Amino acid sequence: MKKLLVVLLVVAMAFGMMACAAPAASQSSEAPSVAPSEAPSESSEAPSAEADGGLIKVGIINNPPAESGYRAANVADFEKVFTKENGYDVQTFYSLKNDEQLSAASQFITDGVDYLLLSAAATDGWETVLKSAQEAGVKVFLFDRMLNADESLYEAAVVSDMAQEGKTAVDWLKAQKLPEYNVVHIQGVMGCDAQIGRTGALDAEFAAGTMKKVVQQTANWDEAEAKKIVESVINSKEKFNVIYAENDGMAKGAVAALDEAGITHGVGKDVIIMGFDCNKWALRELLAGNWNYDGQCSPFQASVIDEMIKKLEAGEKLTQKKVISEERGFDATTITQADIDTFGLGE
Repeated sequence: MKKLLVVLLVVAMAFGMMACAAPAASQSSEAPSVAPSEAPSESSEAPSAEADGGLIKVGIINNPPAESGYRAANVADFEKVFTKENGYDVQTFYSLKNDEQLSAASQFITDGVDYLLLSAAATDGWETVLKSAQEAGVKVFLFDRMLNADESLYEAAVVSDMAQEGKTAVDWLKAQKLPEYNVVHIQGVMGCDAQIGRTGALDAEFAAGTMKKVVQQTANWDEAEAKKIVESVINSKEKFNVIYAENDGMAKGAVAALDEAGITHGVGKDVIIMGFDCNKWALRELLAGNWNYDGQCSPFQASVIDEMIKKLEAGEKLTQKKVISEERGFDATTITQADIDTFGLGE
């Protein structure tokens, strides 16, 4: 009897173990069927000429819109033009760091974009990536800024002439015929086309001895950093009568430092204020006589590049390698409200 009970107990335990194991066996048998069934689904959803309706794949690399009022307008211009409704499948990447832009460009090329649109954070270091793009059949357009690369590596450049912007500003400054020029020079991000161009003409005057360089320092396009630079100059007690800031935001920071120190600025005052980009708020400072000069830098390149891409897609050839935006400088003594309404950026 005891043996019979043992046998029955063993049999019961065996059935129990089989019952517990059954669900696990069921799950493991279903698991392999899940992954293969998902793989085709993922690949079928990947962008293709048929799936995306023949959209042109574009990768856009730019500085972040928070960089400045100019950049915000530039980014908005590209967002307005490069849309699905206009025939584009767009990826964007924003950074002030050249190495990050380079990595993003390489990724866009790997992703198989048709066109790479580029506003480089720095002028150097792009040859290898542009050659990779060319080998992959990716067409490159430069916008806003030039870079140091053979022109055979890009289709066209739609840019500002930064060196001419600097020359126009310095020519205006020389025309003021000040008894002496003691200049606080606040630079943008070092090594970018805008900084190099806007610095060049002023450096020539420093080298010639026609103007004195009180300080020359980068504020990286940042208002707060520019304020600190001017505060330092004020505290040093060194004499200055010109602030040449390479964008409006930095000029604004410089003016804040002057205001706190009780130093007058603008038309007929102690310090001449010069900025670039022509934000509406900055041009209003000119109209009020608080600033003296603002150099225009047009952010509107997207529609020109759009037209060029559509020509290439239609099998046509481009007739221009470099398109220069038409720009000018504004003087506080001659600017009008109509100028602000027509040329000012933002609100």
